[in-house]
Amino acid sequence: MNTKSEFILNEALSMSPAERARIAHCLIYSLEEPKFESVDEQWIQLAQKRLEELENGTVQPVSWEEIKKKVRQ
Repeated sequence: MNTKSEFILNEALSMSPAERARIAHCLIYSLEEPKFESVDEQWIQLAQKRLEELENGTVQPVSWEEIKKKVRQ
């Protein structure tokens, strides 16, 4: 990474999670190409699929605390 991108990254990391999420969304959105589905549409499709899996019992929900614990192991 160059100095400018390191500066921007450090600034972003000092922000609240909500601010970082907004910046991430904007950056991802800026990478879209017309020939691909929009990022928002892909997230909607994924969310609908995950909801269906939860509703029909294909998967079991996992709490955020459980996920963090597994990642740290």
